[in-house]
Amino acid sequence: MTRKLVGTEWRLLRREPIALFWAVAFPVILLVVMGLASSGPDKDLGGVSLVATYVPILLAFELAILAINALPTVVASYREKGILRRLATTPVAPSRVLIAQIAVHLAVVVAAAVLVLAIARAAFGVALPEQAFGFAVAYALTAAALFGVGLLVAAAAPTSRTANAIGAIVFFPMMFFAGLWVPRAAMGATLRDVSDATPLGAGVGALQRAMQGDFPRPMHLAALAVWALVASVAARTLFRWD
Repeated sequence: MTRKLVGTEWRLLRREPIALFWAVAFPVILLVVMGLASSGPDKDLGGVSLVATYVPILLAFELAILAINALPTVVASYREKGILRRLATTPVAPSRVLIAQIAVHLAVVVAAAVLVLAIARAAFGVALPEQAFGFAVAYALTAAALFGVGLLVAAAAPTSRTANAIGAIVFFPMMFFAGLWVPRAAMGATLRDVSDATPLGAGVGALQRAMQGDFPRPMHLAALAVWALVASVAARTLFRWD
């Protein structure tokens, strides 16, 4: 039954070209722009090229778009329309809808991440993650933290419109601390300390360190684990099926 739900959710997601554009196409477009603007290692970016600096930021962007914007809006719309309440009266547990939603969005975001890494490598010579295990750990924890936050937004939002608004309010500050507008290497010490405590700031820091060949810092992994745990527990506590 869960497999059928995953297939259904995938078909529904394919009908949302805007979500797929922002999660898949837009990061590739931004990658190409940064690649064309990049002129080799930059001392102001810690000796890393502009395009290499933005690769982990774009990976985090993809996760955030689907976990914090797309997923909560869909789940809240299901609650608003009474779909979750009706499922609660059938042998299909409503929780399976959440599992299917996470599975579909996670599959899309992993495919999008592979696409970004492949284009960055083939077109602009950005090295693949040199610390592969550390990268996998950092990516998994970043995904767990962001989907936890996304489920918390879905739990708190009574309607899809509210979920979309809350998601936007959460998304833009997170992306700022991830370095989308000001790369983390160019932030002041205090601002970077704040960034390290946010899920996207810690995630980008961990991913970038793994791409450069070092295992992610324990403080980044710890921050991600705390965000994942706290957000998931809060979402479970607050979540309503109707």
